[in-house]
Amino acid sequence: MNFNELGLSQKVLAAVEASGYTQPTPIQEQAIPPALQGRDILGIAQTGTGKTAAFTLPMLTRLEQGRARARMPRTLILEPTRELAAQVEEAFARYGVNHKLNVALLIGGVAFGDQEAKIMRGVDVLIVTPGRLLDFFDRGKLLLTGIEILVIDEADRMLDMGFIPDIERICKLVPFTRQTLFFSATMPPEITRLTEAFLHNPVRVEVAPAATTASNIRQVLVASHGHAEKRETLRRRLRSEDNFKNAIIFCNRKRDVAILHRSLEKHGFSAGALHGDMDQMARMASLDAFRNGDVALIVCSDVAARGLDIPDVSHVFNFDVPTHSEDYVHRIGRTGRAGRSGTAISLVTGEDRKYIAQIENLIGNKIDWDGPSPDELPPPLEASRHPRRGERPSRGRRPADRERASDRQPVASDREPSGSRSVRRPSQPGAARPAPPTYGEPDAARSARRVYSERRERRPRLREDDGPPVVGLGDHVPSFLLRPVVLKPAKVGEE
Repeated sequence: MNFNELGLSQKVLAAVEASGYTQPTPIQEQAIPPALQGRDILGIAQTGTGKTAAFTLPMLTRLEQGRARARMPRTLILEPTRELAAQVEEAFARYGVNHKLNVALLIGGVAFGDQEAKIMRGVDVLIVTPGRLLDFFDRGKLLLTGIEILVIDEADRMLDMGFIPDIERICKLVPFTRQTLFFSATMPPEITRLTEAFLHNPVRVEVAPAATTASNIRQVLVASHGHAEKRETLRRRLRSEDNFKNAIIFCNRKRDVAILHRSLEKHGFSAGALHGDMDQMARMASLDAFRNGDVALIVCSDVAARGLDIPDVSHVFNFDVPTHSEDYVHRIGRTGRAGRSGTAISLVTGEDRKYIAQIENLIGNKIDWDGPSPDELPPPLEASRHPRRGERPSRGRRPADRERASDRQPVASDREPSGSRSVRRPSQPGAARPAPPTYGEPDAARSARRVYSERRERRPRLREDDGPPVVGLGDHVPSFLLRPVVLKPAKVGEE
């Protein structure tokens, strides 16, 4: 089937042909005809299958009739993140090149004045994130009584980000007679309840089982120890992968994104970063640099896991295995898009095996190991082990074959500077090291310190024949206890 058989207008068909597309994807083929008829749509499809065009193209055809009024947009598209909203705006600019439609983007990180000016001129297509939309509505800058088509995209991501109460409120503000297009890659129970409440006799379009991965993505697991060894494993895979062009690297936490980004740049990789704490201009600049090929790697959090359309990504690395199984489906969906092949590599530590089991149970497939499993890895080198945050480094005993401090030969740092009055003599084996100089201490404290230093040199560690351990302060009496106590005479009248 071709696009000209779906009932789209000639203006839309010309824009699609100019974009280089001739045949629709399965979800586009099944969703566009009922959407043109005004039916509610419940679309379930794995990421990368063309869901954006499945609602963009019929909306453009239906918007050719009518006009927008000030502060009253005709259509409303809800997106969970700013990046997805900006991507949908680009899709309308590409497919609506032959239309004279006003498209407005309301997202955070942008000044209110410019966005308000667009709304006052009248908007045919309003693309928003839920928080900014309700902010405009509560200020009285926006009316939702003229909405003809409501699109809720990436609904499962809305659930993860806590937007479901906002979605319920927005659905009650728009007219009851609107058309609703609802798209999601997974269908947890909360999303099912939402569709039953706000969709009216919808056409269910399910081109793939919920929470499945594309067959053209090669998925492998690579075992590694944590911390610095994990970063070394990632660098080794980046240098050795076949058909490598670029890669998206996912971390679970924003602070780990910054650490890994600095590590990759330090080792000579061209990398960018993307996470929620960055301002909007920096986020868009980093994403554009990756799209344009200025950087080959982008390290990001799950803010980039849903719906971002970067057509030719060869590899996806899960530096951290996601704790939510659905996130794995969305992460690896950034590669293998539009029928291309891709590779998804997950770095797995011993603590991640339970999450891998949950992911395999969700997708219904076993993921193969590339190399040994975590149980088969040799133990990490003690020298390369870095303590975790909050963990005190181990102080263990010194190796038995290490020279005692009193037996080593003097080095340049042990000699006195030239011109000094005294010259330090090389210490003889077994000779006690002189105690460090003390100033302002009583004679008793100085004597106690000297005795303690001599005993430490003669007996560096406790032996079995030294008898029971000393109770109390032992051989060392702190200096402050040896200071004489001066009692002030009591004043007259005081007891």
